[in-house]
Amino acid sequence: MNYSKYCIASGVLFSLVALAHLLRLIYDMSVQIEGFAVPMLASWIGFVIPACLAIWAFRIVRAARNTW
Repeated sequence: MNYSKYCIASGVLFSLVALAHLLRLIYDMSVQIEGFAVPMLASWIGFVIPACLAIWAFRIVRAARNTW
Protein backbone atom coordinates (compact mmCIF):
# COMPACT_ATOMS: atom_id res chain seq x y z
CA MET A 1 0.00 0.00 0.00
CA ASN A 2 1.50 3.31 -0.98
CA TYR A 3 1.36 6.56 0.95
CA SER A 4 -1.51 8.07 -1.04
CA LYS A 5 -3.77 5.05 -0.50
CA TYR A 6 -2.92 5.06 3.19
CA CYS A 7 -3.94 8.72 3.49
CA ILE A 8 -7.20 8.05 1.63
CA ALA A 9 -8.01 5.11 3.92
CA SER A 10 -7.17 7.19 7.01
CA GLY A 11 -9.28 10.10 5.75
CA VAL A 12 -12.27 7.86 5.14
CA LEU A 13 -11.96 6.24 8.56
CA PHE A 14 -11.64 9.57 10.36
CA SER A 15 -14.60 10.91 8.35
CA LEU A 16 -16.77 8.00 9.50
CA VAL A 17 -15.81 8.55 13.15
CA ALA A 18 -16.57 12.27 12.86
CA LEU A 19 -19.90 11.48 11.19
CA ALA A 20 -20.87 9.08 13.99
CA HIS A 21 -20.20 11.77 16.60
CA LEU A 22 -22.03 14.38 14.57
CA LEU A 23 -25.09 12.13 14.32
CA ARG A 24 -25.01 11.63 18.08
CA LEU A 25 -25.01 15.40 18.52
CA ILE A 26 -27.79 16.01 15.99
CA TYR A 27 -30.11 13.31 17.33
CA ASP A 28 -29.19 13.94 21.00
CA MET A 29 -28.45 10.26 21.66
CA SER A 30 -27.37 9.26 25.13
CA VAL A 31 -24.43 6.91 25.64
CA GLN A 32 -23.64 5.04 28.82
CA ILE A 33 -20.50 3.07 29.57
CA GLU A 34 -20.84 0.83 32.63
CA GLY A 35 -23.50 3.10 34.09
CA PHE A 36 -21.57 6.33 33.43
CA ALA A 37 -23.39 8.77 31.15
CA VAL A 38 -20.94 10.10 28.55
CA PRO A 39 -21.36 13.89 28.24
CA MET A 40 -22.08 15.55 24.91
CA LEU A 41 -18.78 17.43 25.16
CA ALA A 42 -17.06 14.13 24.40
CA SER A 43 -18.87 13.99 21.06
CA TRP A 44 -17.93 17.58 20.24
CA ILE A 45 -14.30 16.66 20.80
CA GLY A 46 -14.88 13.35 19.00
CA PHE A 47 -16.26 15.26 16.04
CA VAL A 48 -13.75 18.10 15.74
CA ILE A 49 -10.50 16.14 16.10
CA PRO A 50 -11.30 13.33 13.60
CA ALA A 51 -12.80 15.87 11.17
CA CYS A 52 -9.54 17.86 11.27
CA LEU A 53 -7.50 14.70 10.78
CA ALA A 54 -9.67 13.67 7.82
CA ILE A 55 -9.28 17.07 6.19
CA TRP A 56 -5.54 16.90 6.77
CA ALA A 57 -5.32 13.42 5.17
CA PHE A 58 -7.31 14.48 2.11
CA ARG A 59 -5.22 17.64 1.72
CA ILE A 60 -2.05 15.52 1.75
CA VAL A 61 -3.48 13.34 -1.02
CA ARG A 62 -4.44 16.40 -3.06
CA ALA A 63 -1.01 17.96 -2.58
CA ALA A 64 0.71 14.71 -3.57
CA ARG A 65 -1.36 14.45 -6.76
CA ASN A 66 -0.51 18.04 -7.72
CA THR A 67 3.22 17.36 -7.48
CA TRP A 68 3.21 14.34 -9.81
